[in-house]
Amino acid sequence: MKLNEDFIIKLSKEKNEPAWMLDFRLTAYKEFLKQPEPNFGPILNTPFEDILYYKKTESKKDKWEDVNQKTYQTFCKLGVVDAEKKYLDGVSNQLESEVFYHKNNTDKDIIFMSTDEALQKYPELFKKYFNTLVNYQENKYTALNGAVWSGGSFIYIPPHTKLDRPLQSYFRIDTAQLGQFERTIIIVDEGSELSYIEGCTARMNAKVSLHAGVVEIFVGKNAKCRYSTIQNWSTDVYNLVTKRAIVEENGLMEWVDGNLGSGITMKYPSCLLKGDYARGNCISIAYAKKNQILDAGAKMIHLGKNTKSNIINKSIASEGGISNYRGTTKICASATNSYASVKCDTIILDEISKSETYPQNIVLNSSSNLEHEASVSKLSAEKMFYLNSKGLSEERAKELLIMGFIDEFKKELPMEYAVELNRLLKE
Repeated sequence: MKLNEDFIIKLSKEKNEPAWMLDFRLTAYKEFLKQPEPNFGPILNTPFEDILYYKKTESKKDKWEDVNQKTYQTFCKLGVVDAEKKYLDGVSNQLESEVFYHKNNTDKDIIFMSTDEALQKYPELFKKYFNTLVNYQENKYTALNGAVWSGGSFIYIPPHTKLDRPLQSYFRIDTAQLGQFERTIIIVDEGSELSYIEGCTARMNAKVSLHAGVVEIFVGKNAKCRYSTIQNWSTDVYNLVTKRAIVEENGLMEWVDGNLGSGITMKYPSCLLKGDYARGNCISIAYAKKNQILDAGAKMIHLGKNTKSNIINKSIASEGGISNYRGTTKICASATNSYASVKCDTIILDEISKSETYPQNIVLNSSSNLEHEASVSKLSAEKMFYLNSKGLSEERAKELLIMGFIDEFKKELPMEYAVELNRLLKE
């Protein structure tokens, strides 16, 4: 069914949503029709008329033995089933447009469920935070998400609560030309801590699929949130995501962001450092190979006094891939005595690959400092020669040097994701 008002009305009715959500969806759809494609980054030409905007595979289960066997085997091969048993306090797995498996393994008094379910069970809490940090009017893809969102995770960590292990969501696209539009809302209340992990993969198909998620994170006073991602979409996926956190007094938001897959990525995790002494960190890698354009980075907006931010970006380009850093750091007039650091390092592995850096650094008061470093290099011929002389092959030597280059990033990942990253890079 084509994307139009009738489709949106049918979708909202199928989900049994309140009237205000249908009104919101229709308003967002009208905004989507008006908005142009982004005027920066790669040229998209997204085939909106060919995208499948909703597909439900099966109803939600909380036991793997009740899940369709084909789906179960797919998620076993991805390592998701095993990871739940060993490393996680809860999981939410989405195939196509809906969460099909969810399990909360912690005995803590938290809310952790699909976003669709949260709308039904906690309507006032949901409405308080939904669309308040990432507004549907921001760009064409936030408007599209607002119109057709489905799935995603809703998490509320009550005051002074710390989970022993991370929560995880995993997103999978199997259908050709599918659009996946999850909506994730995370609230970490005063004095609490959360580690959240996100994984993304897709089956390789011949035509473009679209992933346009929205993530809104609220970090309370003295609270801490870490959001770790490894996205390994197939190269026929456009990955166009808006992720933003707002951080209150003495809070900490950490983005650990790995971009290895997709044909095109545009993703810039952001922090609004609202409270005094709020902190924001983003450490990321982007590894672009043949038929990939990865336009990624981070945004840090300092509003409170004595705020601090740190961006570390590692870019790798090979086989004709394009890996760009695009970011904004802004220290506002109100953010006196604040500090920001940006460090961008790039390795280009051949003569046909490219990497560019597009920083925007703004300081609007005289008591704050902002530092920016950037470097672009090729793999060291001397180091390659040394490793070759020790008996290592060309490929093995290159692999070791790349692993060393991203070591800062790997150290920040949960163990199971660091292992997965090693495997993906070797491939």
